[in-house]
Amino acid sequence: MSSIKIECIADESYRIGESPVWDEKEGVLLCVDITGRKVCRWSPVTKQVQAISVDAPVSSVALRKSGDYVVTLGTRFAALKWKEQLVTTIAHVDKDKTNNRFNDGKVDPAGRYFAGNRRSIYRLEKEESIPDGMCIDTEGKLWVACYDGGRVIRLDPETGKRLQTVKLPVDKTTSCCFGGKDYSEMYVTSASDGMDKEWLSRQPQAGGVFKITGLGVKGVPPYPFAG
Repeated sequence: MSSIKIECIADESYRIGESPVWDEKEGVLLCVDITGRKVCRWSPVTKQVQAISVDAPVSSVALRKSGDYVVTLGTRFAALKWKEQLVTTIAHVDKDKTNNRFNDGKVDPAGRYFAGNRRSIYRLEKEESIPDGMCIDTEGKLWVACYDGGRVIRLDPETGKRLQTVKLPVDKTTSCCFGGKDYSEMYVTSASDGMDKEWLSRQPQAGGVFKITGLGVKGVPPYPFAG
């Protein structure tokens, strides 16, 4: 296995960074800042982050087969045209529940965009961390970002056995995805919400996006929304 390297590629101090997705066509990494109400795009060529502000908490972003992206925005599914910075509602649920919002979203192999406003939470390690966003590699193994655990772990989904642990320099790791030209790079988002000044002084990269190389495995490309 190659030597593992961890690099902070976007020191943006996102409040709740989430939903990293690799856009192979554009060669960029997408992610969102949920409470910061931003959809962001990082280019490995320019090393710069572009952001589009939206009018509600944005919990996930996904590719769209017909082009551009779809997002879960408050309790709406919406289309996002990046160049035009145009957001158009596709469907609106729970209109009467003003304090509700989607929590996460993902596209399945059939091209359906699933999102939920509630989910069960299971602790991986007693009083230590909470499993958050995850992805799979080409060997069928599961990678999980551990919120308040400062790590991503690789699990065998059949046995539940932990196969690998990669520590990061921030505690609030939120989600992960594979990307890069051959999907051998892992990208990890993080959060800074709830951290006091002393905590932030110890972890100045909290809320940043990290790239991990040298894992020795490759990931599966994301599925696009078919609509």
